[in-house]
Amino acid sequence: MTTEQLLQGLKHYRRIARQDLLRAPETPHPDAFRVHAEARRGVYGELEAHAAVNAPEDVILYALGLYKALPFVTGTPEGEHAETKGRENGLENFFLMIALDPRTRREARSLRPKLGSQPENGAALQTVAALDGTAKGTPPKA
Repeated sequence: MTTEQLLQGLKHYRRIARQDLLRAPETPHPDAFRVHAEARRGVYGELEAHAAVNAPEDVILYALGLYKALPFVTGTPEGEHAETKGRENGLENFFLMIALDPRTRREARSLRPKLGSQPENGAALQTVAALDGTAKGTPPKA
């Protein structure tokens, strides 16, 4: 997949999330639905920004790092953890878009922390920064 195709797909997903934001008041849990859509939209924007300056392979590694840092919240009640569920859904949509091998996604999913046992945000950000090349002592990738 080329960078242009990646950016085009992410823009498409961002537009869908924007439409979902507009639909939020019509749903059973409007606040949770809005937060979920905003989180997905944020993930797509973050991946777009990363794709604008990095190779597609680096964007995939970055997305996998973001995914691994998310706490595992599957199975919690519908209106709870909307931000995390939105980010998870956004990343999983990205993985579908790029046709990521399901085994790779399952392996990344198995490394995610359990809810409540998640490391400090700083540790999760450090994991992502290491994948991004911005970790301490490592110059950022151009």
